[in-house]
Amino acid sequence: MDRAEGIPSGQSGLGYRHLASAIETYRGRIAALSSFGADAAVLLAMIADIDRATPVLFLQTGRHFEETLTYRRELAAFLGLSDVRDIAPADPEAEDPTGELWYYDSDACCAVRKVRPLQSALRGFDAWITGRKRHQAATRADLSYVERDAERTKINPLIDWTRADIEAEFIRRGLPRHKLVAEGYASIGCAPCTRPVGGGADARSGRWAHAVKTECGIHLTSPPR
Repeated sequence: MDRAEGIPSGQSGLGYRHLASAIETYRGRIAALSSFGADAAVLLAMIADIDRATPVLFLQTGRHFEETLTYRRELAAFLGLSDVRDIAPADPEAEDPTGELWYYDSDACCAVRKVRPLQSALRGFDAWITGRKRHQAATRADLSYVERDAERTKINPLIDWTRADIEAEFIRRGLPRHKLVAEGYASIGCAPCTRPVGGGADARSGRWAHAVKTECGIHLTSPPR
């Protein structure tokens, strides 16, 4: 595999160092969460540089775009990630028999397909890694590199990365892109709830475009052990 590696320069390198330190400190007790969405390749490439055996959790909601599922397979292979885990809800049909829960109660749909499955998947881990960035939305403007609560530590190595930083890193490393990015999808979640956005718009404004909602809930609560 021919791709550039190494610590990015400037402020971006600070996040890399936080990430490397966390993976070393919590080795065997840390996992990354990835949507395999528009920006996901950058964080996953950094993780692969440090330890390709780091568990990567992918919330297999059953509602993803086919392009996302293809990207999940192809990107994991490209980076040589050896422990990508598909985390699926136990019995979504029991609470969403018609498949329309996303439309009339998106919070409940996210709880069934994302929040509760992640809570179960994180049991046994002392720390987890996310790709959240401050520029993505007002709800993320005050993020810090390291967050701690009574349950576990959360590492956010990309908080200060701008769209330009992300783009530069894609180019520097020659990373493959999610195919929907070329169609205007700046942030990619489940297919029923995700729309393309105009140039310069908030990257997450196309998420839950039918509802007053900017977060699925996985970062709003502390998953129990």
